[in-house]
Amino acid sequence: MDRNQLIGFSLLGVLLVAYLFYNNHEQKIFEEQKRAKFVADSLAHPRRTADSLKTATLPVAAAAGATDSAAEAMRRSKPAYFGEAKEVSFGNKKITLQFSTKGAFPVSAVVNGYKTYYGKPLNLFSGAGNQLSAILPFDNGKSTADLYYSPAMRDEPNGDKTLDFSADLGEGRKVNLIYTLPADDFMMRCSLVLTGMSASSVPLTWQIQGLRTEKDITNERMSTQVYYRTKSGDNDYFTVKTDKESLQHTDASLHWAGFRKQYFSAALINDDGFGKMDMKYMARPEDTNIVAQSMVKVDLPLKPGNNAQSAAFKLYIGPNDYHTLRSYGIGLDEMVPLGVGPMAFVKYVNKFLIIPLFYFLQSFIGNIIIIIVLMTLLIRLLLSFFTYKSFLSSAKMRVMKPELDELRLKCGDDQQKFSMEQMKLYKSVGVNPLGGCLPMLFQLPILLAMYYLFPSFIEFRQQHFLWANDLSTYDSVLNFGFAIPWYGDHVSLFTLLFTASSLFVAIYNRNMTPQDPNNPLMKYLPFIFPVILMGMFNKMAAALTFYYTVSNLLSMLQQFIIQKYFIDEKAIHAQLQENKNKPPAPSKWAQKLEEMQRLQAERAKQMPRRSDKK
Repeated sequence: MDRNQLIGFSLLGVLLVAYLFYNNHEQKIFEEQKRAKFVADSLAHPRRTADSLKTATLPVAAAAGATDSAAEAMRRSKPAYFGEAKEVSFGNKKITLQFSTKGAFPVSAVVNGYKTYYGKPLNLFSGAGNQLSAILPFDNGKSTADLYYSPAMRDEPNGDKTLDFSADLGEGRKVNLIYTLPADDFMMRCSLVLTGMSASSVPLTWQIQGLRTEKDITNERMSTQVYYRTKSGDNDYFTVKTDKESLQHTDASLHWAGFRKQYFSAALINDDGFGKMDMKYMARPEDTNIVAQSMVKVDLPLKPGNNAQSAAFKLYIGPNDYHTLRSYGIGLDEMVPLGVGPMAFVKYVNKFLIIPLFYFLQSFIGNIIIIIVLMTLLIRLLLSFFTYKSFLSSAKMRVMKPELDELRLKCGDDQQKFSMEQMKLYKSVGVNPLGGCLPMLFQLPILLAMYYLFPSFIEFRQQHFLWANDLSTYDSVLNFGFAIPWYGDHVSLFTLLFTASSLFVAIYNRNMTPQDPNNPLMKYLPFIFPVILMGMFNKMAAALTFYYTVSNLLSMLQQFIIQKYFIDEKAIHAQLQENKNKPPAPSKWAQKLEEMQRLQAERAKQMPRRSDKK
């Protein structure tokens, strides 16, 4: 590996580190621009006033002043206005929900089969900050959240379970909120049926407060986003901001809106499409139990019937499992971030290569560590052609070193002349100075794809290995009790192993690469990046740093095998010398590069003459 290769690798490294440094900043700027545009659109859009959304005041005072018989008559005529809030449990194998008889909406959701980082039942949301309600075309905009319902539960012949909440408003008016859960699914079907009331649509509000479930709440908040997708297929997402309420608005027909935490999500879905959408979201750092909160308001179209109007929609409440979300076929898998921003192209590497490979191995291997090692090995074998080409180019540079040393002695301190003679020599023997860099460039998308996949893939969550009790978050063998700038407040052993293996790779490559004596700094440049990355990866998922460590070790083994059994430097040297006797193959790139160097040399010679004339 000569100076050109080292420069190429260094530029690739600088590109990668610069991306990792500034990606979050660029994403913030990008999202702020989108947010500013949406807010401007929202302000220009005529909104419903707060007064139109306020619940009409119950005639309780009048009832209190009336006689007991009048109050009893009112209770009989409008039983939905009076009652006591009770909780009703409703669930299946996947989720367990608690509903309130006041409002008839789920107030908490436990995702079965999962635990929080601290071993407790995994409550995705719970408490008064969660609501699903509609504004009725009755009693000056009565909210379904203010009514009292009678629940009725039944088992369907196909194995589904149905929970039917009924609220009697009197005079033939009735509201039914019906929820149906399949026996083994995270998707709940919902229906709103209005009897004796007429409207083409009703405003629907969905409010959710996501609870903390992971080890690092700061990272969990940074990973919390709101998503939406329109019926036309357009989709977008926004990261929840801390202590800043953000607003989004769209007039397009909405297919679904989702609230995504790091590993669990909830989504409101209408296959027929909602109307316009208003969305508010924020995080409150003072509450260490709540990660973030979101409120979505949409127009829910109603279908007419015999004296009743109805609307059907769905609620997804469950994990960010890529396979599960993709199975619904409506784009919910977009809530698993496999590549975003400037590196959005790597999500296709994940979708069509890494994830299918993972699921294939998982189909007959149960150990997650063995899967990671086999994935690394198979990816290394897949890229072995490019690795071989890179090492072959390095071998050509090594056998050319004596001739390059002679050129340096011949040209002395004239670097321009040396560069021109070097290009002529490379051209005469058929060596591409970028031959070692370009093959390695094809490996960069794989590295970036893994960078996005491992912190987002729920399959690594709470998987144990050695000292790491959860591969989806950082492993910690020592906690300082204070934060060190750039590094953090703990020691991740897998990150140290990754850094050490990266340094070993740099040392191995240095010993196998001819060094340029005119650039002593190049000798130390490959050792700088692993140290820089150590601070960045200290809070990354242990599965990711373990993968990079295994990849580095396999890289050294692969390099040793290729150089020992596939690279014959004597044969390469003989072939290069033989190439000198052949007519050089025309290369437009080499000719252009040589012409540029010639012009630079001429300009350098002319500059002193111009100064002498002056």
